[in-house]
Amino acid sequence: MAGGFVGSDKGKRAAQYEGRITRYFVLTVIVASLGGSLFGYDLGVSGGVTSMDDFLKEFFPKVLKRKNQHLHETDYCKYDNQLLTLFTSSLYFAALLSTFGASHLTRAKGRRASILFAATSFFVGAVVNAAAVNIAMLIIGRIFLGIGIGFGNQSVPLYLSEMAPARHRGAVNQLFQFTTCFSIVVANIINYFTAELHPWGWRLSLGLAVVPASLMFLGGLMVPETPNSLVEQGRLQEAEAVLKKIRGTDNIAAEFADLVEASEAAHAVKHPFRNLFKRKNRPQLIIGAFGIPAFQQLTGNNSILFYAPVIFQSLGFGSGASLYSSILTSGMLAIAPFVSMMLVDRVGRRAMFIEAGCQMIIAMSIVAGVLAAKFGHGQMLPRADGIVLVIMTCLFCLAYGWSWGPLGWLVPSEIFPLETRSAGQSIVVCVNMFFTAAIAQCFLAALCHLRYGIFILFVCLIIIMTLFIIFLLPETKRVPIEEMHFLWESHPIWKNVVLTEQERLERGQQQD
Repeated sequence: MAGGFVGSDKGKRAAQYEGRITRYFVLTVIVASLGGSLFGYDLGVSGGVTSMDDFLKEFFPKVLKRKNQHLHETDYCKYDNQLLTLFTSSLYFAALLSTFGASHLTRAKGRRASILFAATSFFVGAVVNAAAVNIAMLIIGRIFLGIGIGFGNQSVPLYLSEMAPARHRGAVNQLFQFTTCFSIVVANIINYFTAELHPWGWRLSLGLAVVPASLMFLGGLMVPETPNSLVEQGRLQEAEAVLKKIRGTDNIAAEFADLVEASEAAHAVKHPFRNLFKRKNRPQLIIGAFGIPAFQQLTGNNSILFYAPVIFQSLGFGSGASLYSSILTSGMLAIAPFVSMMLVDRVGRRAMFIEAGCQMIIAMSIVAGVLAAKFGHGQMLPRADGIVLVIMTCLFCLAYGWSWGPLGWLVPSEIFPLETRSAGQSIVVCVNMFFTAAIAQCFLAALCHLRYGIFILFVCLIIIMTLFIIFLLPETKRVPIEEMHFLWESHPIWKNVVLTEQERLERGQQQD
């Protein structure tokens, strides 16, 4: 089993790092973490809006007609409409494409520039969606929202990881997940009340996205640029001043020296995307850029978040009950990051991934079992079975909320070296958004055709991704970002990839 193996020469300067948690640092990361509210609000609001009759009557009357039927074949298929799912997935396709522009802006102008651009684009998208009179306007608005999410998800996790001291990086990065999940809860509560405002309640739900966008923009004006980015731009005096202020000490020589050395290495790389595919960066590419962001979506959690009201209505819950159930499940996601904050820098990333994987497998298996036995026969789901489904969904969301949700952003943001960090984070967001969009576009059709089998498929995928973590991910807790490469050189599997045969022989002789 692969664990957190670290070479003997690791930490040449890490032990000399000094600093404390200052009020300025706390204020900075809290304000910056508001970037998660864009992603979270949209995740929460989209599913609720697509289950509102007024919205469906305006744009998708065929879906509304099918929804009101109680035929055997519509049990799983009430909302199977590709144009309806395009309303959701178009945002994530836009986010996928925009992240490459975000990489250039983040590296050239800094993390704050991307944060401000994200907020502006999201604000425009919210206004267009609220004013929509046809499907074209809906899709255009979703594209602007997607661009905002692409830029925000590219820059905010990087910002948080770079501002945090190594020993607290995990907890600090969880703030992104917390604001994401809290905004999901807020969006579901808003949907619960706006569903009763006929016929324009859905417009209010979509239009209120201007609130998190405005907060993020104001926050982006307030926070400083990260020391890493300032060094990367050659603004050394500013970088040193910011580092002293956020660490609360003048003795930052060791950490600052690491930043400068990393920056020099970064400037030597003219093509960061091409550099990602070099042998020495293979672990980060496979684990951080492709594996974790893809698996984060393949857990099935975001499918549940997108369509929680839709799913619960399909399973026989009334309109109000379905929205209430989705508030409950999203509430579990808002609670879970606190567990993660307390444990991630103590027990480590690997343990939380593995425990949550087992919990999600059990919960999703029970959901599949209940549906296979009791649902899909043209009858209302019994109340007791409905309660079991809600409880298992809550347990599933809890596990996701303290593992793949926050750690899916934390681990990729901390393992890339500075020279490929912006490029790597762009691929992370791109892969994440591709699978988010694909699953959003396909989930309702898969639910219709595979029925309860879709949940069995998710169980199989979670088993695969848990094994992926067990064998390939070393423990990264409390390892400085600039010294992360020592993990790969000491890992029982990755050392055979990143080191040449001659280097492995030399390391073996040194150990002897």
